[in-house]
Amino acid sequence: MKFSSLFLLIVISTFIYNTVAAQITVDLKQQGKPLQPLWAHFGYDEPNYTYMKDGKKLLSEIAALSPVPVYVRCHNLLTTGDGTAALKWGSTNAYTEDEKGNPVYDWHIVDSIFDTYIQRGMKPLAEIGFMPEALSTHPQPYRHYWKPGVKYDSIYTGWAYPPNDYKKWGELVYQWVKHSILRYGEAEVKSWLWEVWNEPNISYWKGTEEEYFMIYDYAADAVKRALPAARVGGPATTGPGWDKAAAWLKDFLLHCAEGKNYATGKKGAPLDFISFHAKGSPKVVDGHVQMNMSPQVNDVAKGFEIVNASSYKRLPIYITECDPEGCAACGMATNPENAYRNGTLYSSYTASSFARIYDLAARYKVNLAGLTNWSFEFENQKWFDGFRDLATNGIDKPVLNVFRMYGLMQGNKIIVENTNQIPLDSILKNSVHGSSADIHALAGADKNTAAIMVWNYYDADVLNEASPVTVTIKNIPAKKILLQHYRIDKDHSNAYEAWKQMGSPQNITDEQYKQLEQAGQLQLLNSPEWLNTANGEAVIHFSLPRQAVSLLRLTYQ
Repeated sequence: MKFSSLFLLIVISTFIYNTVAAQITVDLKQQGKPLQPLWAHFGYDEPNYTYMKDGKKLLSEIAALSPVPVYVRCHNLLTTGDGTAALKWGSTNAYTEDEKGNPVYDWHIVDSIFDTYIQRGMKPLAEIGFMPEALSTHPQPYRHYWKPGVKYDSIYTGWAYPPNDYKKWGELVYQWVKHSILRYGEAEVKSWLWEVWNEPNISYWKGTEEEYFMIYDYAADAVKRALPAARVGGPATTGPGWDKAAAWLKDFLLHCAEGKNYATGKKGAPLDFISFHAKGSPKVVDGHVQMNMSPQVNDVAKGFEIVNASSYKRLPIYITECDPEGCAACGMATNPENAYRNGTLYSSYTASSFARIYDLAARYKVNLAGLTNWSFEFENQKWFDGFRDLATNGIDKPVLNVFRMYGLMQGNKIIVENTNQIPLDSILKNSVHGSSADIHALAGADKNTAAIMVWNYYDADVLNEASPVTVTIKNIPAKKILLQHYRIDKDHSNAYEAWKQMGSPQNITDEQYKQLEQAGQLQLLNSPEWLNTANGEAVIHFSLPRQAVSLLRLTYQ
């Protein structure tokens, strides 16, 4: 009898523990600083996808979801080649030389890329790289033919080496900026960002640290000579959480502040913003994917710490790649740990990780200006092949709808009270591996709207019961509000699940395409409804499945 009573008590206690409502409170009077649109930054390796069919479609959708101009960053803008698109590859043929070694500039492919952005009201985050074949100290082999499953290091060919003539390198950058001014106007180009190279602390740069400082100095000097008001920065190093990477970032900042400039001979180098990268580390555990946010947020924290200890603590910081792991073109067939990318694990991870980076920026009091989601699309690939992309064959994945949700959040950041949240320090140490999921929220409000994004995130891609959530909004300046409840879960805003219900076809009919296109859009959980407030307060109850994201959008007069 005692055993039965104890067993019943355990069952009841477990049920209560698993179903206790997450109590989230948002007081609209507790407003902080403006909720910066850090998320309005995207990037990818393959520049030639930009002006292709699905590339243009996706860029149009990204531009449409944002109330502010979106910044777009891509590799290979100076790489030599005929513009053929391939995985981890792209080219523009911007620089070649004639038989006498004189520079020949050809901007038509670069123009096709930037025209596509400008036509949509987007801004280039112009990555100055990679090394043209005619300038490379080790030009052969140059073009690589990497594909998933092939050794990753095979991509690092002649484009990754220092220039054989630094003055020609500087002149190339100068001519690029001058051409951009002639084509788009000085006012437009002043609004861009110019970033020198990508991840020079790893094999993307086959020179030394000092040689990177040299290409930086010549490039930054060239940008400023062409347009003194232009913004230039770097070093776009990856993984500040690693000791060697941290040293690289510190050395670069010290060089810009106090070192001898290789281009001018003067002290220091121009630096208008600081950039670095932060990545997570998923793996397969017991047959399922288990994410790991800890390395990513620790990279961010360490980067902030380094900046605060430098002469540049006030400068804008751009995390120009901010992702769950490091290889967008490595699909789940060759890298099973990347199977998170098609469904809601990716979208909930993004909601949770970006919100925690907002918190880190506040903790370190840094000027964080952007988080670049390094995912775009891959033309002419299999449907839902597990690439880190926002859309597949023109059909949006659930993760893109997180950014649509962010696009609906404006105004000032609102303090969120949530006694059941996982503390930031715990996520820095252990990610979300423990017994509890990360059910938390990010909120913002302006004069006539408020938006609360709520997610139910857990590292392990395993099924679990939905959790009850109660959101209390206080000090609403209206007696009546219109509530729109948007949702990303298995049944909403999820083209991947719709595709699987079709039988996972690789040959899609026109009718199926239309159905998937609709399923890929951000959807309401239920019809919009008017709610009466009581003493300026509204209480909203709902159930939130594991790996789901909700956006509560309140409109009032």
